Amino acid sequence: MTRLNLLLLIALLFSSVWLVRVSHESRTLFADLDKAQGEERLLDSEFERLRSEKQSQATPLRVEKAARERLKMVPASPAVTEYVTVARAPSGAPTAAPTLAQPGAPR
Repeated sequence: MTRLNLLLLIALLFSSVWLVRVSHESRTLFADLDKAQGEERLLDSEFERLRSEKQSQATPLRVEKAARERLKMVPASPAVTEYVTVARAPSGAPTAAPTLAQPGAPR
């Protein structure tokens, strides 16, 4: 009988230690989950802020202004347009070097 009691006592101690360990692990995992969900909320709000900032930066008027000021771009007009023509060999195949036509010249 004492052997059975001793065996049951060892099983009880083992299961109680196991229960404490599992409870601690569960609390730790729950804390990690709560922390990760908080980070998710922060990242979602940052994503939405960046999305709205991107939309405001990509308006056509703002892009055109940046192209003019920072990149020194000008609108294309026939006066500044250069046409590229490909010279043809007598056989009808294009030659290796294309030539540039002057603006206003026939193509």
